[in-house]
Order: sequence, then C-alpha cells, then structure tokens
Amino acid sequence: MPQVHVVYFSRKKLADPAPMGSYEQGDVTFLLKDLSGVSLEQRTEEREAAMQTGGHYSESLPIEYQPTAEYIQLFQNTLSDSAQRLAKAVGTVSERIIQKHGLDIVLASLARGGTPIGVLIKRYIKQVYGKEIPHYSLSIIRGKGIDENALLYINQNHPDRHVQFVDGWTGKGAITKVLIEACSRMKHKHGIEFSDELAVLADPGYCAGLFGTREDFLIPSACLNATVSGLISRTVLRGDLIGADDFHGAKYYKDWEKADQSRVFVDTVSAFFEQSASVSKAEALQMEESPEQNEITWRGMQDITRIQSDFGISDINFIKPGVGETTRVLLRRVPWKILVDRLDNPNLKHILLLAKDRGVPVEEYPNMSYSCCGIIKALKGDSE
Repeated sequence: MPQVHVVYFSRKKLADPAPMGSYEQGDVTFLLKDLSGVSLEQRTEEREAAMQTGGHYSESLPIEYQPTAEYIQLFQNTLSDSAQRLAKAVGTVSERIIQKHGLDIVLASLARGGTPIGVLIKRYIKQVYGKEIPHYSLSIIRGKGIDENALLYINQNHPDRHVQFVDGWTGKGAITKVLIEACSRMKHKHGIEFSDELAVLADPGYCAGLFGTREDFLIPSACLNATVSGLISRTVLRGDLIGADDFHGAKYYKDWEKADQSRVFVDTVSAFFEQSASVSKAEALQMEESPEQNEITWRGMQDITRIQSDFGISDINFIKPGVGETTRVLLRRVPWKILVDRLDNPNLKHILLLAKDRGVPVEEYPNMSYSCCGIIKALKGDSE
C-alpha cells in the first residue's frame, strides 16, 4: 500500500506595518521596519571599503544628501522632457500585466527603485480602469534574498490574488535571479507559490518578461534617491536590528519633506495616462502578438562579460550597467570610469554632468545594449 506523506506548513500571523513614507495614503504600503532612530550611515569611501572586504551593502547606508538646486533643476528638466514617454511605458507594462493576469492582482514593488513605478502602475489601473488594487513595497537584497515576512504578510491578506513583482529597470539581471530563487524557497519552505515574473518599466538588460520598453533612458526616479522614493532609505538587513518576525528595515527621512519630489514625479507622469492609454494598449497588444519581442535573452549580461574581459575587472559586481545604475554609481559609490555608447547620446546629459562634477573619466564603448555603464573603483586589489 503506497504511503502518503503530509507536510504541515506553520503560518505565523504578522502584524500590520507602521505607516511610513511621503506618498499619498493609498498609493503604497511599505512593508518595512522603521529604523529612523538608528545611526546607519557611512561615508562613501568607508562603505565601499567595507563592502570590498567582506561587508554587505545591506548592513549600512550611504550618507544621503539633499540634492543641490542644480540637480533639482536637472531632475525637473528631465521629468518635463520625459513625462509623456514615461506615461506611455507605464501604460504599456500595465496593459501587459492586465492582459496576462487580469485586474484581480496585488502589486509588490521592490524597494526602493521599484516603488515609484509600482505607484504609477497602481494609478494607471485606477485612472484607466477605475479599479483600486493593493500595492505593497518590500525589500529584496542581492546576496540575502527577499523579505519572507513581507511575502507571508501579502499572502496572509490576499491569499487568492496573483502577486505581480515590480521594479524600475533591469541591469545585469541580478535581482531577477534573486527573485527566482526567493519564489522557489517560499514554495519549498512555506508551501506558497508566487510567480517569479518581474515587471519593469525599462528592460535594457533583456532579462524581464514584462516591460514597457527596452530602451535605456533616464527614469528620473533614479536621480534623487530618497527624495523621489517616498523619503525612504535603501533597505537594511542586520541581525542586531531585524528580528525573526520583523520586516527588513529602512529609514524614513521625515525632515526632508521640503526637498521631497516623490509626489511631483508620480503626479507629473500620471497626468498623461488618459491621453497615452490608447497608444499603450495598442503597443501592449502588438507585443502580445509578437512573442519573439519579449524573449529573455540576457543580452545585457553578455555585454557585461565582454566589458569585464576588455577592462580586466576582477569583480563583475563593479560593473553597473544602464542609465539608472550609472546614475547611482556617480551619486553614491566611488567610480573609476563611465562607459557610454556614444558621447552625443541625448539620454546621457545628466551622466556627463555628474561625471564632470566628480572628475570621473568618460570613455566611448559602442555596441552595448545599454546607453552607458558605470565602473566602480577597486579600493583593494587591481581590477583596473
């Protein structure tokens, strides 16, 4: 007689998170533990040295500075120039999500780069379809995984809904791989099945199945860190701060409200949804009818491997591809050099400005799937 093995999964009841962030109530619920009272910031050089000698980026925070007037102006100019383009891309990825999964969904944006995009997708669905859908923002950390308590909380509150993970853009595809592993772990450990398909606004790395565009241009929310992400820091995971029943942590910079551009960004883009919806719907339908356009080829990773070889870079994590990641390298890492596909690329005005301000050399490197790549300086070893 065959034996039947029954596996019991224990489910802990997780408490509601404390409100955080500067978005409008209803735009997003942050599944994060507020660490605002904890000193976590390190100078860029100290933090870089710690990471290159065995430390993990999630154990500390970069010092975030309120943006200068010049950089706020650059953000505003970029937003003004790209708002309609962004609205169309948000509409396209939203329509593709709806085509595939309908409207009975939950958005789970990956903090913090995915948070503004999740807010925009939520707003698009509300404005165009009149449907209010839940949107949560949770932590995912390369080398550590996703916040399992956050996923348990979502499942606890929406057990029968499809959960759609959302991020801003793709680079090497590292987060895509972490998400795939995390969903597999949730199934085996907790008996809960999540789809590991990631939806992004821009997919220059060719490693996401749902995207609004594969063009590598500046998404203005990549510019300003906390001041365009609901005044929320990067996420933190440290054993002395995060308990077994806690969500991953983050800081809420409440004192920066006067400099906050979070609502300005989503309000400006969402104002164009109605007029761009028909174009987005047509584009999403065309993508659906041409599945070869959506193929995940990891083309971006092939470019990264070539760059690593050409420049003798010891650690592939020193290469940060795409406009968004290059922006972040220039804002909060120690850059060695910036590679651009061409110096007259109109998508790179702010990259060239930042590189000039920081004295970072810029070199043309054609035939990339990205507009640019930032290369971090090795503070130990000889990756140069």
